[in-house]
Amino acid sequence: MSRWDELLKSNDVILADGAMGTMLQAAGLSAGESPVLWNAEYPDRVRAVHRAYLNAGAQILITNTFTGSRFHLTRHGLASRVEELNRAGAAILRAEIDAAGGRVLAAGDIGPSGEMLAPLGSLQFDDAVAGFAEQARALIDDGVDVIWTMTHSDLEEARAVIEGVRRVSREIPIIVTMTFDTRGRTMMGVTPEQAARSLTEWGAAAIGGNCGNGPEEILEVIQKMRAVAPDIVLVAKSNAGKPEIVDGKTMYRATPEVMAQSGLALRDADARIIGGCCGTTPAHIKAMRDALTGCR
Repeated sequence: MSRWDELLKSNDVILADGAMGTMLQAAGLSAGESPVLWNAEYPDRVRAVHRAYLNAGAQILITNTFTGSRFHLTRHGLASRVEELNRAGAAILRAEIDAAGGRVLAAGDIGPSGEMLAPLGSLQFDDAVAGFAEQARALIDDGVDVIWTMTHSDLEEARAVIEGVRRVSREIPIIVTMTFDTRGRTMMGVTPEQAARSLTEWGAAAIGGNCGNGPEEILEVIQKMRAVAPDIVLVAKSNAGKPEIVDGKTMYRATPEVMAQSGLALRDADARIIGGCCGTTPAHIKAMRDALTGCR
C-alpha cells in the first residue's frame, strides 16, 4: 500500500500545510526573487517553514517548488538549474519528514507556467507537457510521495501537467487544485463543476480549490464539486481571507480562529484534505488541527 493510500485509509480528514511563499517573504525573500533558488541558497530557512507546519500538525507538506518549472526559472536566468533546484526542494522536505519518523506525506509542488497556452498564447501544449515532465522527474527522483499541481485557471494547462507527470510515473498520485476567484469561476472561466468532471476523467487522485478570496469562496467550490463528483477526494486550501493591499503590502486578515471554523465547515461539506494557502501560518494550521481533532 502506498503512503497516499495509507493516509487516506487511516484518516477521515487530512490536514495539509499552509503558505510557503508568504512565509518565505516574512523570512526575507525579496519581491521579484525566485523562491525556488532558496532551496540552494537558504535551505535552513525553507526547512524551518516545513518544520513549523510539521509541528503544527500538518499531515501533507508541500515542497518549495511552486515556481520550479523551466518556464519560471528561465525568467530568472536559472533554466539550467531546473533539476538541481527541484531535487533540492524535494530533498529538504524528505529529510525533514524522515527525521520526524516519516509519518507525513511529501507532495511535490508544480505551479502553472505563467504563460498562456496556444491559441490564446504562444506556449504549445506539447512544450508545456515536456516542461512539466522535466520538473516532475526531478521531484519524483528525489522522493516525493505525490505530485500536487495547484493554482490553475486553465483546464488545458492542468491536463498538460497531468500528462507530463504520467510521462515520468504511471503510478504516482496527482492532486490538482484550481483557483476560482472570478465570481465563482477561474480567470479562464472554468466552473467548479467543469473542473471536477474533467480532472476526475483525467485520473487525478484528488481535486479541489486553492488560493482565491478566502474561506467562504472555497466552501462553495467544494459544495459544487461534490454535487457532480460524489466519489473523488476533495481538497480545500484557501487563502487566509481576501488579499488586501495596505501600505504597499499584501495583507490577509482571516485569523487562526476564522480558519479553524472554516475547516469545520469544509469537513462538513465533505472535503477530505484541508489546509491553507497565501497568508496562512503555522498558527492557522494548528488552530485548524485543534478544531478538526476536537482539541482545546
